[in-house]
Amino acid sequence: MPRRFATKVSSPGGDEVGSGTGIGQITGGVRSSDGHHKVNTPSKEIVTHLPPLTEPLPNLPEAVYAAPMAESAITKVTTLSNGLRIASEPRYGQFCTVGLVIDSGPRYEVAYPSGVSHFLEKLAFNSTVNFPNKDAILKELEKNGGICDCQSSRDTLIYAASIDSRALDSVTRLLADVTLRPTLSEQEVGLARRAVNFELETLGMRPEQEPILMDMIHSAAYRDNTLGLPKLCPLENLDLIDRKVLMNYLKYHHSPKRMVIAGVGVSLFLLFFLIVGKWAPFQVDHDELVDHVKRYFVEDKAIWETEGLDDLGPTQVDTSISQYTGGLIKEQCEIPIYAAAGLPELAHVVLGFEGCSHQDKDFVPLCVLNIMMGGGGSFSAGGPGKGMYSRLYTKVLNRFHWMYSATAYNHAYADTGLFCIHGSAPPQHMNDMVEVLTREMMGMAADPGREELMRSKIQLQSMLLMNLESRPVVFEDVGRQVLVTGHRKRPEHFIKEIDSVTAADIQRVAQRLLSSPPSVAARGDIQHLPEMSNITNAVSGSGRSGLGRRLSLFK
Repeated sequence: MPRRFATKVSSPGGDEVGSGTGIGQITGGVRSSDGHHKVNTPSKEIVTHLPPLTEPLPNLPEAVYAAPMAESAITKVTTLSNGLRIASEPRYGQFCTVGLVIDSGPRYEVAYPSGVSHFLEKLAFNSTVNFPNKDAILKELEKNGGICDCQSSRDTLIYAASIDSRALDSVTRLLADVTLRPTLSEQEVGLARRAVNFELETLGMRPEQEPILMDMIHSAAYRDNTLGLPKLCPLENLDLIDRKVLMNYLKYHHSPKRMVIAGVGVSLFLLFFLIVGKWAPFQVDHDELVDHVKRYFVEDKAIWETEGLDDLGPTQVDTSISQYTGGLIKEQCEIPIYAAAGLPELAHVVLGFEGCSHQDKDFVPLCVLNIMMGGGGSFSAGGPGKGMYSRLYTKVLNRFHWMYSATAYNHAYADTGLFCIHGSAPPQHMNDMVEVLTREMMGMAADPGREELMRSKIQLQSMLLMNLESRPVVFEDVGRQVLVTGHRKRPEHFIKEIDSVTAADIQRVAQRLLSSPPSVAARGDIQHLPEMSNITNAVSGSGRSGLGRRLSLFK
């Protein structure tokens, strides 16, 4: 083996300074007192018998790297004769996520007391025909290391469980019982009523106002129709929602054609220990999931079929198309404060415009614009990766010390969308805050810089891929896409779509937003809130814009 030498520093004289770090006696040049450098000389001392990192170690086998399989990128979809769709996608790991995405939610509650979906979310995974109580369900999950959850949005209701893939039969049976055969005892409905009431009281005592404001801005944007119906149960409806109302709603909204059963991680080779003491592959595939679904979702009847419930309410599903109206919803009230943090009382406002659906050609450019606007709180920490270069940071939070938060949101649905900015500031700055947010909305139509556009596109791609690292997120993505379109578009499709967004696209979608009537929601001490006509005139350009002057739109 050839001799390996280290570099040894020449010995500095007593008048020399900066003799190096002493780590391994390897340093750079040494500066003498007269300012000249002395050159290091190679050492003849052997410091290691190992080869340098530039040479491969002897007698090691050649590395074999894993390569993605073609089948790992396929989402299989099967549609049963009754319209129920089953979608699955393979994913590495011992656990899988299986659940239902149902075309249900507050937008369909026009003929029911608002708050039904809020109740159903609290009543999920309670007693069913085959499970006497919630403890029995949790025990069944825990046997296989499983967890469960239920979440409602304005247009979907999701039941899901993550569990060991070998328990696919068990979790399918459980999900079928939870969605098609819940008993909804009077005691459980009463407990859910108390839980909803407690949640509403808690929301009223928290300084964070986002859940309430999102309900308000949707009510302003879609007044008295579909997406404008409240997601949070109104207090006056707590006693109007009982078992009969809930069962009637489930009967017509939990139908096979409105459901997608999605599984992520159910088509992988799993390893298990055989009696003979060897590891062997075990295949849990899409066809097995389909067989379980047929057994528990088709052959076994729903509770409203076996009980023969009377039709005491609506007998069909609302199929209305969302009608964007724009308008103002405001509430004069006292907002709780962060006493420990020493923050002042804040007033909140949300300014919004009609966006586009997630099937619209402008959906991806609008997502890029949302990232470009960005925003957050004035006390957010972090660098560019936290969005500190977004417009709402550089042009709002960094310029106006009285702004405590400014955040852009893009809500997309099957037939429409809502793009909005939420801001908060002390009540005396309410007029100025609305003007600042209005200016930023109007400024969206300007030509974005090349660097700004590129940064926003890369950040959106990064967020997309990072979120899809999570198995439950992939499950929801598969379920939602199959529910709307019948298939799933791969992440590569959206990466290319984001890459193709141009500055002209950003300007076009911004002008499209600003062409719709504005929607405004305000809550707190809002005595200084500008008139709605002033906001409308400023956006349309028919009023005094005064863009050359600071804070003069509404004065």
